[in-house]
Amino acid sequence: MVSGGVVDQVRSGLATRLQALREHEGGTRDGSDPEELHQMRVSVRRMREMLRSARSFLDREHSEPLRNELGWLGRALGPVRDLDVLLEHLREQTAEMPEQDAAERLLAGLDAEHERARADLLAALDSDRYRALLDWVEEASRELPARESDAGDDGGSELRDLVLRQFGKLRKDVGKLPDDPPDDRLHALRIRGKKVRYTAELAEPALGKPIKRLIKATKKFQDVLGEHQDACVAEQRLRDLAAEADAGAAFVAGRLVEREQLRKADRRARWPGAWDQLVEAEKGVRRGPR
Repeated sequence: MVSGGVVDQVRSGLATRLQALREHEGGTRDGSDPEELHQMRVSVRRMREMLRSARSFLDREHSEPLRNELGWLGRALGPVRDLDVLLEHLREQTAEMPEQDAAERLLAGLDAEHERARADLLAALDSDRYRALLDWVEEASRELPARESDAGDDGGSELRDLVLRQFGKLRKDVGKLPDDPPDDRLHALRIRGKKVRYTAELAEPALGKPIKRLIKATKKFQDVLGEHQDACVAEQRLRDLAAEADAGAAFVAGRLVEREQLRKADRRARWPGAWDQLVEAEKGVRRGPR
């Protein structure tokens, strides 16, 4: 029996995210508001995650090549977005420092890197490959084929199972952590949490309030670990910049590194509480609607 419930949700989700992607393309090209690129990138990520989460219900000969091509677009958007976040944060941190000239010298290399990344992004958006991808997603939103499955056609039950399976992987990873986990293990948890959230968003129309609570808790979990990862990245980039900077700019970099270390320590202390809240929200999904 074809598992139509899940596949219908994927098709609908692709249509919604494609519309959002198109709505934010103009702002992404313009570049004056970084949020436009952020929303465009989120649309791509969510489409990829829908295809990945539901792949056991999809004809993979059709869905996997599309997911891979969306990955190309995500990689084209990513460098500019990452630099947007980094530069905005560092400029906020240096705004009240008296060493403004030194701060600008420190960040000049990142500004130049951002301009190069934007040129690559615009080339991708101007390409035939990008236009063909949009057509491909539009077609999939109408006709993405399902695969034969013995799971039945109870879309709500199937979607709940998808979410709980994804959460089980996250729980397993948390259980394997040492007492003082290295930075890369916490980053991996954030990625796993993102998969839970995007799978839950796929299931939200069918499962209602319990899934809404899970999405909210997962977002908080992601945000705490995301800020930890942002601090890790910022610290390393600052160290790299300081290694090639003049004395004044290196001094500014040292002050900023200290702030990033404090930010990391704070988020490390906070993430277990966010995890506990997420576990409670998952119990509600397991019990079902009340």
